[in-house]
Amino acid sequence: MATDPSEYDKSMPAVAAYLAKVERAVDRTRASHGGRPYAEVHQALVEALQAEDAQRVVPQVVERFARQISDTGDSVDG
Repeated sequence: MATDPSEYDKSMPAVAAYLAKVERAVDRTRASHGGRPYAEVHQALVEALQAEDAQRVVPQVVERFARQISDTGDSVDG
């Protein structure tokens, strides 16, 4: 099944905007919860994604981000 290249070009701004929302949510969670327990990080990340209206992230990706944030000690406040 071939896809018209112009359709790709038309969809890229929306994809880029969505990925920027995900990145902001991850960055905010990393800054506030880096190094904290996984369950706490996961909940904070889910809430941050919802706040950015970016909650349609594959659950395994959310889990991976949460695990990485939990494993790092990059917390700004502690």
